[in-house]
Amino acid sequence: MGEVYSGHDRQLDRKVAIKFIRFTGGLPAEELERRFLREARIMARLDHPGTLAIYDAGSFDDPRSGERRLFEVMQFVRGSTIADLLAEIGPLPIGWVAGIGAQVCAVLQAAHDLSILHRDLKPSNLMICPDGNVKVLDFGLAVFTDPQFTRYTRSGQAMGTPHYMSPEQVRAQTLGPKSDLYALGCVMYEMLTAKHVFPGPSEYETLHQQVSDPPQAVSRVREGIPRELDRLLLGLLEKHPEDRPRDAREVFTTLSALTSGAVRLPDFVNPASAASPVRMYAQTLAALSSSGQSGAADPVGEYLPADDLRLTSVDDLRAVRAEAADLVREARYTQAVEVLTEAVGPAGRLLGPESGEVLSLRLELADILFEGGDYRPAASHYRALGDLYARRQAGGGESAFHCRLREARCRAMGGEIRVAIRQLTSLLEDQREAYGDAGLGHFELRRQIGLLQLDAGDNEEAERTLLELMSDIVRLYGADHPQATEIDRLVSAIHRKES
Repeated sequence: MGEVYSGHDRQLDRKVAIKFIRFTGGLPAEELERRFLREARIMARLDHPGTLAIYDAGSFDDPRSGERRLFEVMQFVRGSTIADLLAEIGPLPIGWVAGIGAQVCAVLQAAHDLSILHRDLKPSNLMICPDGNVKVLDFGLAVFTDPQFTRYTRSGQAMGTPHYMSPEQVRAQTLGPKSDLYALGCVMYEMLTAKHVFPGPSEYETLHQQVSDPPQAVSRVREGIPRELDRLLLGLLEKHPEDRPRDAREVFTTLSALTSGAVRLPDFVNPASAASPVRMYAQTLAALSSSGQSGAADPVGEYLPADDLRLTSVDDLRAVRAEAADLVREARYTQAVEVLTEAVGPAGRLLGPESGEVLSLRLELADILFEGGDYRPAASHYRALGDLYARRQAGGGESAFHCRLREARCRAMGGEIRVAIRQLTSLLEDQREAYGDAGLGHFELRRQIGLLQLDAGDNEEAERTLLELMSDIVRLYGADHPQATEIDRLVSAIHRKES
């Protein structure tokens, strides 16, 4: 799917890495290109020293093949992959394993906070630089995910690498941040032992082991493993996501306490040879942070800063919204969010914080966050707006329904599958009370609940939900209705998976 070359930026006179991507089937080329560029824009938000900066992305007509190709221009970094390190020296010192794992956790937490998953974490996607800095490579390129609970892969691209795939990834369920934590557990096990957790003789056997077999404690393979590290790895490798550590931050805390012994790794890393500017900066920041007060960030307040925009009329507000709409049409979501965010405060002072125009403005802001892939802040906006609409009108009307549905989708996209199921079920109950059991919109809610139950591994519940739905659709619209056909296909897929 992709080829990476070193190149030279003639404009800025610097070395860069260029990844060329070719699609040979699947979705229409225009749709793939649009989604690729959207994904690249989302990835560009991941501003972290443990990732490669993206400088540019686009498409061109390859004069050699005549095909349309996509490209990304990225930061060029010198170093060796963890796969190279393991091949050369075998199992790594425990302090280095903890240090590498802690750095990966810092990157994963930054990504997960932006609703970005890696989906293909493995030793060849981790690079260690001469000063010991770890870079996480190939973020976000394995799978496109959309908020309608459907998934598709780029043509010819596997959904992961068998030795590092979580059970839910093997089952092709919706993935959350804890799937990346499972992969990290597989990688750390390999760094400690130079062996795979599940060394099946074939891909099929490996995938079966990922789903069904308990992992062997690393302390039974290598002596001298600290008890905390042994417990952590077993926790990361739990089969059910809810049994794994809460998030990458929790794993980081455990690993940080085990990071020690910055010894030289011959021909790869020598952290004591010189004071790394990156490490100097990080140490100063850590010292400053430890002396201050910390608190949880407000995910809504993050997007509602102090403003200096002046609005004197409704026409001014409409002009701002038109500007944001133009930016959205160009897929410039971050700028559109900035434009509307600056307008929320002044609009509230001009028209009243709960006026129809201001609520519509805030809903537009939430929708743009959603379309741009910022699911966590979008969920907070939708929840606040849903409550406001419900106070203004009994039941909240269509606007409240939209907010509640979108919040559930945000939760699902963030890996909170069971939370999303509860929210959609509550919404369905309210819809039944208001409108009865008929209606295609009502059916769509039930379909989404069934799909999420399937993603959560609740196959029996999913089958029951979908069969009841299909029965109602056939009764009202006939067996040839497209939704009945689709649900029949889904139920057949459940049976095949179980067999």
